[in-house]
Amino acid sequence: MAVETAPTLPVPIEDLTKVANEACESALKSCESYDHAQVGEWNSQIINHILKALITATAPTTPSTQPPYRFTVNSTIVQQGLIDKSAAAEGAASNTGKRGMHSASGAFWDVNRDGMWTFKYPGAEERGLDVVVSVTWFAVN
Repeated sequence: MAVETAPTLPVPIEDLTKVANEACESALKSCESYDHAQVGEWNSQIINHILKALITATAPTTPSTQPPYRFTVNSTIVQQGLIDKSAAAEGAASNTGKRGMHSASGAFWDVNRDGMWTFKYPGAEERGLDVVVSVTWFAVN
């Protein structure tokens, strides 16, 4: 039986969380509610901010050296539903405007070198949004 080691992360989880939080805060700083005309731009800003931070954090010190990872970043912004408080889930007023959401991903990769991390931006709810960011990395060598 093979023993798996802990996967190698491109940056610590604390740093990933900080970068994702900063990206969401920056993109949504003037957002008060869901705006279909702006959501594409918000997603682009979040994705580009995170990608730039990851590329910078993992850049090799020797310019001729190939970067150790490739990244994909996905950002999903969902408008929370507007419903009558009396129709709230489980009858709780705190569930007003909530919709169920489930997202899953799978991959075939080297579990020791490649990985995935998902983040739900806590500051989105006050704007009537749910923002979920996923980062995937693939070791190059």
